[in-house]
Amino acid sequence: MAAKRNRARGTASKTNGATGANARTLKETVFSTHKTNGEFSVRSFCDSFGVTQDAFTRLTSFSPRAVAHWASGRTPSGSAQKRLTELTRLFDALSDLVEAKAKRPNPAFDGSTPLQVIERGETDRIWRMIWELQTGNTG
Repeated sequence: MAAKRNRARGTASKTNGATGANARTLKETVFSTHKTNGEFSVRSFCDSFGVTQDAFTRLTSFSPRAVAHWASGRTPSGSAQKRLTELTRLFDALSDLVEAKAKRPNPAFDGSTPLQVIERGETDRIWRMIWELQTGNTG
């Protein structure tokens, strides 16, 4: 699964030359994908998931000005970093189940797209769908 994620996002995991074993864990690979120099990268996130900066602004509920500052390289505050990490986790989990750039309405969300559900602040519906699909528990 990590190799699939690496190919899809254009990242390569580092290997230890002496042993040939992966030096990074799956979690490090997933959460470092959207970071540049240890900081969250709006551009990387938007490119990876096919989201415009405007849509990213709506998804995060941050001001367009704040998002523009982050896209230009400024560092988000600690509380903003936490919310951005949560959004990254949600998108990474969702992208394991559906095409990253899928924007079609979903009957499970009453005809809304996953992006619209997230914009409305209903991420719990997305997490429940992810859990049900991963565990096979649809009831």
